[in-house]
Order: sequence, then C-alpha cells, then structure tokens
Amino acid sequence: MEKNWYVVHTYSGYENKVKTNLEMRVETMDMTDKIFRVLVPVEEETEIKNGKSKTVTKKVFPGYVLVEMVMTDDSWYVVRNTPGVTGFVGSAGAGSKPTALLPEEVEGILKQMGVDEPRADIDFEIKESVRVIEGPFANFIGTIEEIQADKRKVKVHVNMFGRETPVELEFTQVEKVI
Repeated sequence: MEKNWYVVHTYSGYENKVKTNLEMRVETMDMTDKIFRVLVPVEEETEIKNGKSKTVTKKVFPGYVLVEMVMTDDSWYVVRNTPGVTGFVGSAGAGSKPTALLPEEVEGILKQMGVDEPRADIDFEIKESVRVIEGPFANFIGTIEEIQADKRKVKVHVNMFGRETPVELEFTQVEKVI
C-alpha cells in the first residue's frame, strides 16, 4: 500500500483543532504506520492597517486539512471519526474510497506554504566513485555520470559482468568511497 495525500473537509475555523485531534488519535490508536502528516495549508500575507504593515498567516483552503496516509478501512475510520471532520473530499458515495491528490498538486501546495519535501545535501560530483549501499546493486562500486538534484537521483555506471551498466539510484542508496 502506498501513502498519498487526501483532502479532509472540516467545520470552518476548526482546521487547527482537527489537526491537533487527528495527530493525538494517530498516537493513541497506534496508526503511525498508516497516517503520517496532517497539514493546514497556510501562507504568509502582509496587511497594511493604519499605515503599519504586519505579516499575518492566512489559511489557503479554509475548511480543509491535508492528510498524508495509507488508505485502509482502519485509517479511513480514524480520520473520518475525528471530531470536526465532516468527510473526505472526492468520495463519490458511501463506501467508496476518497480520491488522492496528484503528486504535482501536493507539490504545488507544499511549495506555496514553503514546506518542501526534505532535501538531501548534495555532496556528490560527476566522475566520483560511490558504493551502492541499498537495493539490488548493494556493494557495487560505480562512477557518477549524472546528478538529477530535482529528482534526488544519480546515474551511476557500475561494472557488471565486465560491462559498464548505467543504474539510476536515489541519493540515499549511495555513499562516497573513501
């Protein structure tokens, strides 16, 4: 089962309360392996009143909360029955599963909030030797041929059966050879 982001409808003005309640329920009902992050999308806005400017935080989608979760009957039940939640957005009817947000939709919302996905520091260089530490090529030594910072991936040439073979790996799957 993969985790996705879902939109939950709440009573207006209860977004932060729902976030707090849901996070507490995730802990007490032992759902940390199914429900991961709860976000109330907000953005900073500068207001000018009486000649003075001040920065205020405004909800981007009043009445809605985003939940990153693996959709199962149990996780659905926990979210759905959290006080203040009126339902999932995108469920056609009783018994039907809600529609997950598309990755690019989530990316846009997180960027707007200034909450990017955690980034790994890139301290790799082209032509550098690395050891694969995870996956089917674990323990192979290879040379970095390409770095795709936006995708957090590197293209590494490993020597397999006497041939240079290009392999695309996550940053977390390789380490520098010291």
